[in-house]
Amino acid sequence: MILYLLQTVAFQLLFLIVYELLLKKETFFQWNRIYLCFTPLLALILPFIKIPALQKAIPQNFVVSLPEIIIRKTTTATQNTIATSNPPFALFEIILLAGIAISTLLFLWKLYKIIQLKRKGKTETLANTTIIHLPNSADAFSFANLIFLGENLDLTAKKHIITHEMVHIKQKHYFDLLFFELLRIIFWFNPMMYLFQNRVATLHEFIADTQAVEATDKKNYYQNLLSEVFQTRNISFINTFFNHSLIKKRIVMLQKSKSKKSQLIKYAFLLPVLAGMLMVSSCEQTETQITKEESSMHVVTIDTIKGGKSTIDDVPFAIIDQVPIYPGCGNLSTNEERKICMSKSIDLLVRENFDTSIGKNSGLTGRQRISVQFKIDNNGNVVDVMSRAAVTTLEEEAMRVINLLPKMQPGKQDGKEVGVLYSLPIIFEVQSEE
Repeated sequence: MILYLLQTVAFQLLFLIVYELLLKKETFFQWNRIYLCFTPLLALILPFIKIPALQKAIPQNFVVSLPEIIIRKTTTATQNTIATSNPPFALFEIILLAGIAISTLLFLWKLYKIIQLKRKGKTETLANTTIIHLPNSADAFSFANLIFLGENLDLTAKKHIITHEMVHIKQKHYFDLLFFELLRIIFWFNPMMYLFQNRVATLHEFIADTQAVEATDKKNYYQNLLSEVFQTRNISFINTFFNHSLIKKRIVMLQKSKSKKSQLIKYAFLLPVLAGMLMVSSCEQTETQITKEESSMHVVTIDTIKGGKSTIDDVPFAIIDQVPIYPGCGNLSTNEERKICMSKSIDLLVRENFDTSIGKNSGLTGRQRISVQFKIDNNGNVVDVMSRAAVTTLEEEAMRVINLLPKMQPGKQDGKEVGVLYSLPIIFEVQSEE
């Protein structure tokens, strides 16, 4: 889940950089509108698109995450149990849902404020558009088919504003803004959604200005924008006429000559960007599969009584054509049975050979985590054994035990022997004797 969210943010950032560097200053407003509305949605879809040809173009080791082994040593008798691990993203999901709930309430509050303004104002109908005259106000904005005008505005200003806001209404600009409001509710933590909505709102003003000046005098239009300091409503899904931070940009864009059609070639730059994103998402397929599998992984809790037995059910592995085969597991009929057999065998070896006296001799207490990584190469040998722990003695003991693994039949992908990288978390619980 987190990997997916990071990918979407990265893709959206890249799309926005392309817009800022290549497209922002062009007058292809409608094309830019499509670009800004489509690319954030595309970034949400791309991580799900996997192209096998791109994935196979990059050599890789397949990664298998073995179930966590918990080693306990106590003075009382212990027994082997199977415990389901806590969902790794439970807290994240709670925070996510809480943010969505708060964002929804904020959206409803903004909507309520608009409804209140409509109730307080005087209503007038003009060309299938409802105009709301706001008492004691200099506001000017539109939402859906409603135009809100402050009564403090003079008649000339109102004329220009109505012409401008009618463009917003006819082109359904509020659909774009509501679309981003929905994205902001779901992805409230994603700053890209706010930036894209801001760029779209700015573009809406450029579009409305360009068409409005065709029906009026350009000089008077400029003067109306600069005439006085007007109030504005801080509501993200309305089109505000008097936005102080945008006025200068709008005048500059109105004075800008239309872009040459040859500049449309800039949109072609999107193709290599998309190709790169597809390559990234395709090559992340294996890692994504592993992450999903780990979320349903069982944790094996064992004691240190030698000769004991433990049970491992439905141990998930990375999906490759044929996993490495542990000695004694080759006679099993299915690939899945071989995977489970190998997992049990590695579990038994670690359980029987790990020296639990290290805890007492090293003065350790509590839970000691050891992260082990090793590789079964394309010849079936166990190589590149590494470990990380709080103390060196635990690291050395973990590597010693893993190096006891026998030679295996190597894994295969597309008929070729491949190296398979394994990660094995070991939890050594050192409990004080009573």
